[in-house]
Order: sequence, then C-alpha cells, then structure tokens
Amino acid sequence: MLPRRSMLALGAALPGILATQSRAQTATQPWPDRPVRMVVPYPAGSTPDIVARVVAQHFSSVFGQPFVADNRAGVGGNLGTELIAKATDGVTFGVSINGPLSTAPALYPNLPYDPAKDLAPISLLARAGQVLVVHPSIPARTLSEFIAYAKANPTVLSYGSVGAGSGGHLAMEDLKARGGFQAVHVPYRGFPQATLDLVAGRINAMILTAAGILPQVREGQVNALAVTADARLPQLPDVPTLAESGMPDATSYAWIGLVGPASTSPERVQTLAREARTALTAPQARQTLTTAGFEVVASTPEAFASYIQAETARWGALIRKLGITAE
Repeated sequence: MLPRRSMLALGAALPGILATQSRAQTATQPWPDRPVRMVVPYPAGSTPDIVARVVAQHFSSVFGQPFVADNRAGVGGNLGTELIAKATDGVTFGVSINGPLSTAPALYPNLPYDPAKDLAPISLLARAGQVLVVHPSIPARTLSEFIAYAKANPTVLSYGSVGAGSGGHLAMEDLKARGGFQAVHVPYRGFPQATLDLVAGRINAMILTAAGILPQVREGQVNALAVTADARLPQLPDVPTLAESGMPDATSYAWIGLVGPASTSPERVQTLAREARTALTAPQARQTLTTAGFEVVASTPEAFASYIQAETARWGALIRKLGITAE
C-alpha cells in the first residue's frame, strides 16, 4: 500500500475520475433493489480502497444501484476477504490483494476460508512492480554487488517488510534463496516506519512498491538496485530489472483483484469483469494509477483465476520450503 502523500494525491484525483466515468446504462444483470456492498479489507485511503471506489462508482452508474465501499481491515486483509468468501446475500463483492488470495493458505494453517473454493475471481485490476533499495552505506550499486557484499558479510544485513508473508518479505526471501546470501528479516506494522528506519540506517535494505520509496530514491536517501517487474518502470527508467541483473524468473508484483463469493453466477462474473475494465481503462483513472506506480490490467475472470493459481503455487512452495509462518 502507498505512503500517505501518495494516498492524498490519489484521493485528490478521485473526484475527477469518478465524474469522468459516470454514465447511464441499462444493466445487463439487474441487481436486487438494495445497495451492493464492496468490501475493502484495508483502510480508507489505501491503494486497494482507491481502486475499489473507482470501480464501485462506475458500477453504481452502470447497474443503477449503489455500490458502497465497506472497509474491513484486519489480519493482513484476511478478515475482509473472509467476509466476501462467506457472503450469501448476493450483494457482497470486494477487492483483495496477493496475501489473502494466494499466500494466506500456506501461512495460516487454520485460515477460515479457502480462496480456491470459496471465491470467484472476477478481474486482476492492477499490479505494481517492486524495487530493491538499500541504504547508501551499503557499498553496492548493482544487484550483483549487493549479493557479493551480503555473502562476504553474512551476519551484517537486515531488511524490512510489513510482515511475514507480505509481498516485500517473500520477494526478498526469494532473492536470498536464489542468490545464496543471508539477511535478517525485520517486520514492521507499515511502510512509513520501515522507510524511516531504512533512511536512518537502522535496517539495510527493503523491497517495496516503487511509489512507496520514489521520493527517497530521488533525494539520494536510498539507492535503487533492481526492480521486480518484467520491464523497467517508467518512474525508474535507469534501474534494471532482476532479469537484466542476472536473475531471470524472479519477477514479482504487488497486485489488486476483484472477487466475489464462489456462488456468483458466471454471467454476473463476466459482466462485472467487463465493467471493471471500462472503469479502470478510462484515461484519467489509468493516468492516476500509473502515476502511483500501478499498471492497469483489468483482466478476464479466466486469466485472473490462472494468475491466482500460479501465484499460490509459486509462493506457497517457497513458504513451505523456508518454513515461513505468519507473525
């Protein structure tokens, strides 16, 4: 999720996005005559919340029924995602991210829902490449130099994340396994404190979404070594990808998707996916998300289901191999 300044920028742009997207249509799949709940398992102002509200406002216009965002943060997003999975009222949908949809089953032995059985994937809405950054005291300007330094100093390095199983944590553990080096994991409750400690030199490295660290990179407070996306990021055009840095097949993203209960009809799933694409590919919405470091995907339900399966298999295997547990 984004730091406060990026959240505020997105929030400021939201009214214009919504005004542009509002349009009157006749719904192809009529809704019951009551508001539809769009569960957001994260706080108001977070990136999933911003994306959900863009989509919800468009849905309200298209279907002629209010789609109301309902923020239910807790347990790393599992709480709100469980509400979606167990909904039986026919008017509950929502957004979620990597953790609750793909890595939670491996991290939480007693997870109260099964993403593969209890949820209907509707659309992969947006994704963001991450960036490996280090404190300037680390004598490395490339990924290979970083790995060499880590191997030469196996008890020195530490890195931050927003918790066990988070995208940044798993991406760094994957990097460690591939590179054969050690670094101590320091979990935080959120990116702001982790970023402060990185800039102060209390931790040495971190992998996080580019938008969350761009100001510090531009001010020289941290050095960006590589990005986890499959192509260089527009915001960091001089920073190579992991593949370009000699580590192929290590691509990873932070992502946001639209899901409903497994009981959602195939026709409704297709309709929601189509209208979500219309909402997010509007020029102003696309530009706002791009500025925030996110790439609009707006996939089909079938593509999203395949993506979740691949992410679950990849990261679940890593979690089990390394014995990672939720903290």
